[in-house]
Amino acid sequence: IPESTYHADVSHCFNLAHLLPRNTTRQQCFNAKIDVTPKASSATRKQDYFGNNAYHIEIQRPHRNLKITATSEVETRNQHVGEDLSLSTGISCDQVRMKMFNTLDSETLFAREFMLASPFAAQNLDLINYAKECFAPDAPFLECVLKLTQKIYAEFEYSPAATTIATPLEEVIQTRRGVCQDFAHLQIACIRALGFSARYVSGYIETLPAPGQEKLVGSDASHAWIAVYVPGEGWIEFDPTNNCLAHEQHVVAAWGRDFADVTPLKGVIYGGGESNVAVSLANYGLLVDFVTRLPKND
Repeated sequence: IPESTYHADVSHCFNLAHLLPRNTTRQQCFNAKIDVTPKASSATRKQDYFGNNAYHIEIQRPHRNLKITATSEVETRNQHVGEDLSLSTGISCDQVRMKMFNTLDSETLFAREFMLASPFAAQNLDLINYAKECFAPDAPFLECVLKLTQKIYAEFEYSPAATTIATPLEEVIQTRRGVCQDFAHLQIACIRALGFSARYVSGYIETLPAPGQEKLVGSDASHAWIAVYVPGEGWIEFDPTNNCLAHEQHVVAAWGRDFADVTPLKGVIYGGGESNVAVSLANYGLLVDFVTRLPKND
């Protein structure tokens, strides 16, 4: 629930929200709506370039508080590779690179776009040096991605006060501190620098864990993780903040090259002066409602 409070009247504002879950191979969104206070003058739901649910909002009345509440019912399942399955089989890193350039199906061609640098995931030699020990040429590619996931989790501290959206990746690498979006950008940039496709995934984590399980990091706000592309198998999601594959607790809202493509809420305001922004994630029935649990694997 993004909420902004302004010190002076905002006379007019335009906002773009990526808050509603999208349908994927492992999740289905049955019902989704957005409520805006004050009432929007116009609101349009469209699909953006990446197929995400993009919600365009315009408010033409003076206001000092803006509250946007997204309510969704989502059915989720684990990926077709799970933590109970070995990642030590499958095609090697060299085979992935070869297939990325020799396979001409539409999904692989589109995935090539995610091999390129992007505003929040620039590429440099330091990234190659940091990640290359995890990616032996003849080793199974997904096993190598998991090794990098584990490396980032072990060597970086989760610290919400350490960074802002403007903190460059170079500083995150130097301080070894950050939040989920920093760790996602780091892993994406490393994977792309080594010649593979990786995209940024924005979404939510189920707030209440199953009995006996610990609460995952990022469950009290919007969360970010990554997905890598394997020709012939599709996109596989990893969460470096929690050192795991994304599973049924991870709800996908949107994906893109990096945070800039899928910002939960961004826009332009006229007036307002300084502002305070808060984001909260409600439990069942308010923001994301996990209505059904499917078997752990397809």
